[in-house]
Amino acid sequence: MNTIPGPLSKDAALGPASQPMVDPFGRMVSYLRVSVTDRCDFRCTYCMAENMTFLPKKDLLSLEELERLCGAFIDKGVRKIRLTGGEPLVRKNIMHLVRALGARVKSGELEELTLTTNGSQLARFASELAEAGVRRINVSVDTLDPDKFRAITRWGELPRVLEGIEAAQKAGLRIKINAVALKGFNDQEIPHMLRWAHERGMDMTVIETMPMGEIDEDRTDQYLPLSELRASLEERFTLIDIPYKTGGPARYVEVKETGGRLGFITPMTHNFCESCNRVRLTCTGTLYMCLGQNDAADLRAALRASDDPVHLANAIDEAISRKPKGHDFIIDRTRNRPAVSRHMSVTGG
Repeated sequence: MNTIPGPLSKDAALGPASQPMVDPFGRMVSYLRVSVTDRCDFRCTYCMAENMTFLPKKDLLSLEELERLCGAFIDKGVRKIRLTGGEPLVRKNIMHLVRALGARVKSGELEELTLTTNGSQLARFASELAEAGVRRINVSVDTLDPDKFRAITRWGELPRVLEGIEAAQKAGLRIKINAVALKGFNDQEIPHMLRWAHERGMDMTVIETMPMGEIDEDRTDQYLPLSELRASLEERFTLIDIPYKTGGPARYVEVKETGGRLGFITPMTHNFCESCNRVRLTCTGTLYMCLGQNDAADLRAALRASDDPVHLANAIDEAISRKPKGHDFIIDRTRNRPAVSRHMSVTGG
């Protein structure tokens, strides 16, 4: 007897190019972080060695190829893209990619396009970023002491970064300050930085240092558990846990005395893997399914092998099927080697 097939399920009706990405643990991948360059005009001591060897420029994807890859992820359900580096604004003609992705925001295909920057180039690019569709950015500032800022970044100048932040606010960009908490360096300065950020209408997030890449410092000496920092802050401030989310891993509190928000990113003491919705794409087309694992997928090969979107979509699906449950970050005296050999600048923050 002939039977009439019933309607296809929503996912079955979708082709590979538009099927949502769900990892083996049932987590929907909706957030893509794209490192557009591994180069940076700073050499932050917790992130890089002073004398870095960067990728040859010939190995980088073109901006058009990065745009095509981002488009493939948007088609498969990514709703938020963050551009990172290195320092993304040192990539030549980067605004071409920003404008292309910003058009996806304006069309409704993408909910948000954001950027993480050290602020060195913000005075130059702030207005263009806002015009292109960027609405908020993260700026990395680990200290407000000019001498300490120069020491931690090796090459950075605090006044230039502050000028960039001012330009970004004038352009209408919302800003969150990111600070890596470093024992004996800025731990006593965090309360002042918190007040400074909140007085200017900026959120702030503190981050535990992560064991990525060989650096010239001892991370064990630098490492400050944020549980200790929070306990110290609670001697001065009233911190109220709130459900606020930006799509990233930070857990937020409201600071009663300032009225502003403070986020904690704790990959070491309280990892955020159970709710991870992120993957990271490098400027060479390598997709890392986890920041703290070495397993990766070569999307450049799939990108260049065929113009058929299904071919690239299948490569993405295969990679997502290998997304692990979590990372294995450890910092202690018995482990002198980083958990992963690549520097943070390769995959972005």
